[in-house]
Amino acid sequence: MEEMSNLRETIEKINKVQDKYEELLILNELAVTEEDEHLSHEFNEEFEKLVKEIESLEIESWFTGEFDTHDAIVSIHPGAGGTESQDWAEMLLRMYLRWAERRGFHSEINELWPGDEAGIKSVTFTIHGRYAYGLMEAEKGVHRLVRISPFDSSKRRHTSFASVDVIPAIEDEIEIIIDPKDLRIETYRSSGAGGQHVNVTDSAVRITHLPTGIVAQCQNERSQLSNRETAMKILKARLFKYEQEKKEEELAKLYGEKKEIAWGSQIRSYVFHPYSLVKDHRTNFEKGNVQGVMDGDIDEFIVAYLETKSRNE
Repeated sequence: MEEMSNLRETIEKINKVQDKYEELLILNELAVTEEDEHLSHEFNEEFEKLVKEIESLEIESWFTGEFDTHDAIVSIHPGAGGTESQDWAEMLLRMYLRWAERRGFHSEINELWPGDEAGIKSVTFTIHGRYAYGLMEAEKGVHRLVRISPFDSSKRRHTSFASVDVIPAIEDEIEIIIDPKDLRIETYRSSGAGGQHVNVTDSAVRITHLPTGIVAQCQNERSQLSNRETAMKILKARLFKYEQEKKEEELAKLYGEKKEIAWGSQIRSYVFHPYSLVKDHRTNFEKGNVQGVMDGDIDEFIVAYLETKSRNE
């Protein structure tokens, strides 16, 4: 039913574009015949809208992966560097939440560990929306920040790193079999904001899959049961991704390819000083408006990556 709904939505978009195209042909003919400036202006405005709708359809055509339409589970971890890197991780979290809001997606933070002085030690959040995973997959990798540190009294320039990991939210139609004996389930007191109830009861849940060492935790919900259900969903998604990556590594060995270590694959640099520039090292696409990017204006980076990926495939 979900697949049928997605297909219907795509067909409706295509039909809408076709109808608008035919309307614009008539409008253009009227504007030229009657030499009407008002009609010409209206045509130009509607033409720009049509171009954007066609570009949106083209981007959707690049999503051929099995899970591209799914929600995205995103984790951010700061690199070495203490408070500076932890602050950078929190800046990235804000950027993605603003981006999701711009696109009309819904976001929820599953677990967040605040830093000792500022920033965050780690965070996992889910972005709900069609193609959320397909779009956010472009952000997976290491993000580099160069700026004058607000935490350095000498006002020196610092370089910080944070890694972003993205996995698809696995729906119920995909069965992940987990032996309960392989799980260690722990409860603890939530350390984040969430009201008096969250902070004084052991409502947060951490689940460890013992054979792989994969951990999933949730502290955002008010009840222990809700946190456990969310943590299990995240664990299943991570286990599924783990099995996928194992298969990819085996195939890479067969073809003699050498896979990059994720932490070493720097994908983008955000430079605040001595100049203002954000550059993606995979596509060479860059923007000078760093503040705009940090406010969630990252669609052009995502599209450039998806276009390059689509060409390569």
